[in-house]
Amino acid sequence: MNLRRDVFQAIADPTRRAILLLVASHTMTAGAIAANFDTARPTVSKHLQILTECELLEQKQNGREIYYHINAQKMKEVDAFIEPFRKMWDDRFNKLEAIMKGYQSKK
Repeated sequence: MNLRRDVFQAIADPTRRAILLLVASHTMTAGAIAANFDTARPTVSKHLQILTECELLEQKQNGREIYYHINAQKMKEVDAFIEPFRKMWDDRFNKLEAIMKGYQSKK
């Protein structure tokens, strides 16, 4: 499958992040996902297509219905990429907090 977009472009959209949160807890059909949004079903379908192309969601057909579920392995890859940045920012905020506490204690 040729990927048109990368993962981070896909999760930059708030609707797609909301879809991921919905599907994270249990497998859902496109109709069930669309019922949670005030947008047209084709719009939700386009979001599902993008998430599937980026391999964040996987599809499984059961009869006439297509069910969407999280691709946990791809989500782990995203988390692994983000983790060093999370640690760096935590360190920076901890240093800032220490500086601010030191500044406040001098007053």
